[in-house]
Amino acid sequence: MDLGLKDKVALVAASSKGIGRAVASALAAEGAHLVMCARGQAALDQAVADISSESNVRIVARAVDLSIMVEIEALAQAAIDAFGRIDILVTNVGGPPAGRFESHDRDAWQQAAHQNLDSVVELCRAVLPSMKENGWGRILNITSIAAKEPVDNLILSNTMRAAVTGFARTLANEVAQYGITVNNVLPGYTRTERLESLAARQAEAQGKSTQDIIDGWASAIPMGRVGTPEEFAALVAFLASESASYITGTSIPVDGGRVRGLL
Repeated sequence: MDLGLKDKVALVAASSKGIGRAVASALAAEGAHLVMCARGQAALDQAVADISSESNVRIVARAVDLSIMVEIEALAQAAIDAFGRIDILVTNVGGPPAGRFESHDRDAWQQAAHQNLDSVVELCRAVLPSMKENGWGRILNITSIAAKEPVDNLILSNTMRAAVTGFARTLANEVAQYGITVNNVLPGYTRTERLESLAARQAEAQGKSTQDIIDGWASAIPMGRVGTPEEFAALVAFLASESASYITGTSIPVDGGRVRGLL
């Protein structure tokens, strides 16, 4: 199936590893040029090299901290300078630290807001002028199933993901007239470094192995396993496509059936 993404320009945040890396690769495989970013230069360079070897697309890459607004502005400007426009935005940042409410001080809450909410708002602010001018755009926010079903011991993530959901649903209504769609894609338990880190932390607290924890999570998933970044990226690529032009304002889990709610 041709998704109609050839020569589109996609800005994919936090795209050196895990889900972001898989999304960048999936879009490049469809012929989209990339603007990639991450905090670590070495991992970013490796991701760019890998994708360049797989796909014949142009890639602009910058090491940025998405919790710093001026760096977001510089990233968007680099994209415009290189390609003249931004067609697709995939917001994505690492989750905030795990822990219960009383384990996080005010600074932790502010940092989580900067990282997981403000970065989404400012990335959208940076790309919307280009999308509106061209009468076409796709904004995909990678959040978490925590937006539908809060996860124990992740109060920071649960709160910020819910805030992004409210922001995106409202923005979708405001920009639909310009041919721009806004959707959230919610990863469930997906085999990434973040998942391994959370599992290791729980394993240490419970005196179990990391694999025991992951197996326990998998047992609660109807499909009986955790997902892969590539499975998640396939949906993002579709929602970025021409075929998804009438889908907006949604929050879609990719979780093997883990969330049991009706909506």
